[in-house]
Amino acid sequence: MTRTQQYRCVDCLDSTVTREFDVSHLSRTCEICDAFARFVNAAVLETFEGFEDAPPEDLDWERLDRPEKFQVAERIARHGHELTDFEVEAQGDGAET
Repeated sequence: MTRTQQYRCVDCLDSTVTREFDVSHLSRTCEICDAFARFVNAAVLETFEGFEDAPPEDLDWERLDRPEKFQVAERIARHGHELTDFEVEAQGDGAET
């Protein structure tokens, strides 16, 4: 039995695709918004949205840009990292992982 993963378009958040492999994201043309977009692993997107709704106290979430936020969410959702594994550096220096 093959385990499938669901991915959602980050542009419209309406389109989903299911694949028989597990990666952080894939790029394809969205059938709904017609953009060539990144489709993010559903577990990563769920973690990202959870942090957007209730930013973690142990990490200055708002100082991260969107790609950095997705990177943190991906490492937590797919690789078992903890929030304490991340540190936000001085303004403009990005995230250290």
